[in-house]
Amino acid sequence: MQDTQITAAPVPARNPRRWVILGVICLAQLVVLLDNTVLNLAIPALTEDLGASTTDIQWMINAYALVQSGLLLTAGSLSDRYGRKKALITGLVAFGLCSTAAAFSASSGQLIAARAGMGIGGALLMTTTLAVIMQVFDGEELPKAIGMWGAVSSLGFAGGPLVGGVLLAHFWWGSIFLINIPVALIGGLAVAKLVPESKNPLGKRPDLVGAVLSTVGMVGVVFAIISGPEHGWTSVSVLVSALVGLASLTAFVRWELHVPAPMLDMSFFRNRRFNGAVAGGILVAFGMAGSLFLLTQHLQLVLNYSPLEAGLRMAPLALTIVGLNLAGVGAKVLPKLGAAGTITSGMTLLAGGLAAVATVGGSLGYSGMLVGLVLMGSGIALAMRPEWANAIMGSIPPEKAGVGAGVQGTITEFGGGLGVAVLGAVLNSRFAALLPATVGGRHGRGSLHEALAADPSEDVQEQVRDAFASGVGTSQLIGAAAVFAGGLLAGLLLHRAARAEAAAAETSAVPAGDKAAA
Repeated sequence: MQDTQITAAPVPARNPRRWVILGVICLAQLVVLLDNTVLNLAIPALTEDLGASTTDIQWMINAYALVQSGLLLTAGSLSDRYGRKKALITGLVAFGLCSTAAAFSASSGQLIAARAGMGIGGALLMTTTLAVIMQVFDGEELPKAIGMWGAVSSLGFAGGPLVGGVLLAHFWWGSIFLINIPVALIGGLAVAKLVPESKNPLGKRPDLVGAVLSTVGMVGVVFAIISGPEHGWTSVSVLVSALVGLASLTAFVRWELHVPAPMLDMSFFRNRRFNGAVAGGILVAFGMAGSLFLLTQHLQLVLNYSPLEAGLRMAPLALTIVGLNLAGVGAKVLPKLGAAGTITSGMTLLAGGLAAVATVGGSLGYSGMLVGLVLMGSGIALAMRPEWANAIMGSIPPEKAGVGAGVQGTITEFGGGLGVAVLGAVLNSRFAALLPATVGGRHGRGSLHEALAADPSEDVQEQVRDAFASGVGTSQLIGAAAVFAGGLLAGLLLHRAARAEAAAAETSAVPAGDKAAA
């Protein structure tokens, strides 16, 4: 009998510049995430220079998140269809141009419009950065690359107050946008030269109906979440927005189930691993974003630190994340605990840090808060973004990496927006309930500044500050509970998914004859 020689399929050569590409990708991601938090510290300067009202300020902050969250799924789908390199360059150009417009805005309306434009660029960047990593890296290098991307993402999320505080201490408010311009320019040139083009080889015509329905749905729901604390959850504008958003998302799901080439394949939700990451991720983003929002207020309005002082005092959070990631703690723990155990452990540490800030941050001052910041940083470094991204992207085919990254980004934006709105509403409700009678009424629905201005007497001022501090602490405890619940839920679902995958692998490994004999 003639011997048959079996030739193994050639292994595709890895891109020799893949780590340089990762550096460019991480830089772009860092700038996008810094803009999620950096503007909060510039509120006093914007109020003075542009004569911005409270409503204007809210729209300056929310226009970016609203547009970005609404377009994430669409941006991911378009990058899969037309090319992720093209989408990445387009996002960098849009982000750079709109950052320039924001820096030199002469009115509140101009700044709001510029921030909305930055949201478009941010949506393209958030979906394509992770998708490009999925295409450039493979094998054992892929989790390492996603881990580095996640570390930079966590640093951007936590480092915004520090960067904003330093810039605002030395320059005018427009400087927080100008730092984006060289990054966009250098990043665009580097992407054009280094990053290979990739797209879905089976890509069909765009799902325009799905894109419109998902965008309208996400914008409607997020707008209702953002506007609820200001206008009241039962106001006409909030209810109409929520109903339109939910109806559009329902129509989107029904459409995607029946259209031949869906933008978001609903079969993803049959994957237990995917569902675990989605469910837990929303709750974790809820507690994390909402609590960081409260943390900046705690430092500035309760402990009376300036923006720069507040930013510097949040530095231990960012430094802990960077230090533990550079030490590879998450990578060392993951093989021992598995994805489920690592995520649960990290979220437990994060929840403990938030609870420490809420319980001892006020009575012990900054020394008590420092313990909480270190615990928070440890939890984030252990299990925050890398594991969520691995859990989600590992459940999705590589050719749909853009949509997968859109889902991951949508979870973060949706959960974060919900956390800021709900925990902010808890803060306002608790604050109003504890205010002394002389500054109650309409002042209870306003800000700490308005309540302090209502009665200048020293005793009342102290009661007002105590009421605000109590509201912040209560909200932070709720955020801690959400993070803890999210970690437990995700850990449980991911553990079940791992057991099911292991059982399926064992079944498929049994020879056919053994199965028949059994």
